[in-house]
Amino acid sequence: MKQTHLVFLSAALILAASALALGADNGAAAAPAPQAQPSQTTLASTLDRQISAVEKEVTEAAEAMPEEKFNFSPESLNIPGDDYKGVRTFAQQVKHIAASNFAIWWPLTGDNFPKDFKGGNGPENLKTKAEILTFLKDSFALGHKAAATVTPENMLQPPGQSKSPRISLATFAVAHAFNHYGQMVEYLRMNGIVPPASRTRSN
Repeated sequence: MKQTHLVFLSAALILAASALALGADNGAAAAPAPQAQPSQTTLASTLDRQISAVEKEVTEAAEAMPEEKFNFSPESLNIPGDDYKGVRTFAQQVKHIAASNFAIWWPLTGDNFPKDFKGGNGPENLKTKAEILTFLKDSFALGHKAAATVTPENMLQPPGQSKSPRISLATFAVAHAFNHYGQMVEYLRMNGIVPPASRTRSN
């Protein structure tokens, strides 16, 4: 008798579970499918994301170096057999990226290019970490402005007196900045500093 009772109880549970599952399926089938959102990706927004990516890496690396280490260069380590004589200091690496950003992007925006930005390392009067970081951030602000000017229709046209197409100017500055970012990373590690992009981030 007990066995018969257990059989009926099991059958009832199975039927109930099946009914619930069927109801869930019917409900899911009845629910309207979500509408796909139209893509907002454009050439300008794609370029802007590229600039944002390198801006984040370079700016965070620059902020990670202590003020007292901003004039560090590997030449000061006196490594036997090295070839670091005359290389840029950390500060000069950052200023070089910023000055190059201005030089490469200004033809796209039509902004004036200050004479003291020439020479590869930017204005000589920028000495402190805060001043150099402002110079860097301003250069990337110009980059975002430049990206907004590039369209599928004009991307192969040289702007102003430039001989390079707009798309080349927009992307070359990103590649150039990433090149010097790699050198900044080495300078940080030579001073026992883990670059922010390599640190474990807690969720």
